[in-house]
Amino acid sequence: MEEDMRQASEDARCIWDRALPLWELLDEEETNKTKAMFGISLVSNATLKRFGVRYLRTAKSLVFPWFSPRNATLKGLKLVRVEKKGNTIAYLEETLPRIDSYHNLFGLPLIGCRDTELVLTGWELDALALHQAGVASLALPRGTTCLPPALLPYLEQFKRITLWLGEDLRSWEAAKLFARKLSLKRCSLVRPGNLQPRPLEALNQGLNFTKILRAALPASHKSIISFRQLREEVFGELANTEQVAGIKWVRFPELNKLLKGHRRGELTVFTGPTGSGKTTFISEYALDLCMQGVCTLWGSFEINNVRLAKIMLTQFAGRRLEDQLELYDEWADRFENLPLYFMTFHGQQNIKTVIDTMQHAVYMYDISHVIIDNLQFMMGQDHLSVDRLIAQDYVVGAFRKFATDNNCHITLVIHPRKEDDEKELQTASIFGSAKERKLTSGPGKRFLQVSKNRFDGDVGIFPLEFSKTSLTFSSSKSKSRLKKVKEEKELLAKKALEGGVGASKKP
Repeated sequence: MEEDMRQASEDARCIWDRALPLWELLDEEETNKTKAMFGISLVSNATLKRFGVRYLRTAKSLVFPWFSPRNATLKGLKLVRVEKKGNTIAYLEETLPRIDSYHNLFGLPLIGCRDTELVLTGWELDALALHQAGVASLALPRGTTCLPPALLPYLEQFKRITLWLGEDLRSWEAAKLFARKLSLKRCSLVRPGNLQPRPLEALNQGLNFTKILRAALPASHKSIISFRQLREEVFGELANTEQVAGIKWVRFPELNKLLKGHRRGELTVFTGPTGSGKTTFISEYALDLCMQGVCTLWGSFEINNVRLAKIMLTQFAGRRLEDQLELYDEWADRFENLPLYFMTFHGQQNIKTVIDTMQHAVYMYDISHVIIDNLQFMMGQDHLSVDRLIAQDYVVGAFRKFATDNNCHITLVIHPRKEDDEKELQTASIFGSAKERKLTSGPGKRFLQVSKNRFDGDVGIFPLEFSKTSLTFSSSKSKSRLKKVKEEKELLAKKALEGGVGASKKP
């Protein structure tokens, strides 16, 4: 790890030396064209100079430095390039060192020891816009994905922190989550909306920053609120139905038709007969989301983590790596970069211990999806003297409360009661209650059944195709779609590397 960090530091220094100060490119026309390409034409050269923003011509990338706040030494870089697809603009990012070791608070060297108010953003370009408007601001290294605890000490000096992370619902949910880490009493949130876009867009539109910041909502709130306080948020959900519906599965498009998407703050109960492939399916189901940036925590109490990781790595690679060991490091390197964590428990566990571990993971790693496989391992010694139905309701209730309190999705695997082999599973197959159930049936049949759904969607059944080679249940059509997405990403990364830097899509 130290060797990797040292190499990343050397690579960062090499790129930094090759990059040119954006505010003093030899050709003024090139400077203006570059600024226009990144949508920062109104950001002054003086602002770019203060933050030390450079431009790497070979990769057509902006270069944002990570300076040590103590001695102004270069610790790393973030490179951002633009890709246009029709009328859509995508910002592609790469960091040195890699993202989980990149703990920069962009703009920190410009913050004075007497500053007591701060605006926290999720993007370096937004920090530039705020600074130019005379507002002390910092940009988080991973945007709305994560607020690493290692950065919290740098934010202790501020008595008031306003979180202005973006203009979509994911940014709004992240702002509420981060405010809990930073202390609700000192935090305010800028609600996304047409009149309150992200800071860079506000600068480009000539909006009044002071007015927007004064309208920020306190993060702490009373127990009872009126519709007036909910009005804008209700409108936001109506105007952003796709985002409200949640993150779509790439491998299981049929599931999107029934459940609309994967959402925070909900509980999914998943069951199926012994040997039907519950763990294997849930592995792929969770991997699909994890590959889209959903921070995931696995609690596998029935099979050990090595075996689980092997299953998920095989699904990720789409092949039997034991037959192609020369490819292991290549796929393992990619798999290692996923926001995926595992609990070390195995066998019977106390529910309180598991909940405490989940709480720690949500705080430390901003986990938004937890898989518990399976509930029976929470039904141990603590509940011997209690009716089993009551005990299960208690455990399910504890996980449901956790999902609500922590705005985190819980997928809970439960073994059903014994059923006739030819009989389809029903909601009654699981004693107790839950908000939502995803059921499989067998033997001899492979399909997924949604039998209860509390969100806008439907119930129904769709077939699954199991591949022993890749250990996947996704259909051939979805695999082709996934392969196409992978090929596009690999081609994009290859083009970026030829220019001197790798790329990944901004979350």
